[in-house]
Amino acid sequence: MKIDEAMLRRMWPQGDCRVAGLTSGVAAASASVFARYAITTPQLVAHVMAQISHECGAGRDVVENLNYTAARMMQVWPTRFRTLESAAPYAHDPRALANKVYNGRMGNRPGSDDGWNFRGRGAAQTTGREGYARLAKATGLDLLRQPDLVNQPQHFLACGVADFIACGCLPYAQADDVVGVTRRLNGGTIGLAQRKAWLAKWQAALRDAPRVASPPVAPALPQPQAGASRFQTLIAALVAACKRS
Repeated sequence: MKIDEAMLRRMWPQGDCRVAGLTSGVAAASASVFARYAITTPQLVAHVMAQISHECGAGRDVVENLNYTAARMMQVWPTRFRTLESAAPYAHDPRALANKVYNGRMGNRPGSDDGWNFRGRGAAQTTGREGYARLAKATGLDLLRQPDLVNQPQHFLACGVADFIACGCLPYAQADDVVGVTRRLNGGTIGLAQRKAWLAKWQAALRDAPRVASPPVAPALPQPQAGASRFQTLIAALVAACKRS
């Protein structure tokens, strides 16, 4: 299984707007990545690509945007910001906000810059020091020192699929259970309607993709009869070819 670049560009028309060459990198890597992680059927590819398409905004949202107003912070993290006054110091300060809401969990160290360094990135929006460490082990990439590697075109799909597998999504994808896949990857069902819509789009795209025809098998030449010359054998082959045409 692989993703055709022309198909991906139709599905992700702005796929290169944040990372140059992202769509071509994903397409080029798809055959080897899918083979490595046993994504071997159109159904599995559709589930993987549906979740990735939602998580990264079809290539438009490859790094978590933490530039919030105080009011929006109260909606997203109501237990952390109960009043506008408590949220105000972090308004439009993405680094401070990341460290405030992410440090002390997901493996991020309190009082460090881990919340910012390991904010959501990549095809599956990997978040937290633990998430990056798990992904580093699966891919062999030095993500703890270079977390931006998850957004390099040649690594983008591998990191996304490795996260998909590590989160335990594969059995649910095999059962065609989009709710189960979403819960494993997201920890809840945020964006479920959009994920279902992406799944339907990918299923249709893969179903309608043109199949590459197998090359025709050349007809076998007749075997020379005993006593026949090479010239006689060649004449017999030409006569047989004319009868087939």
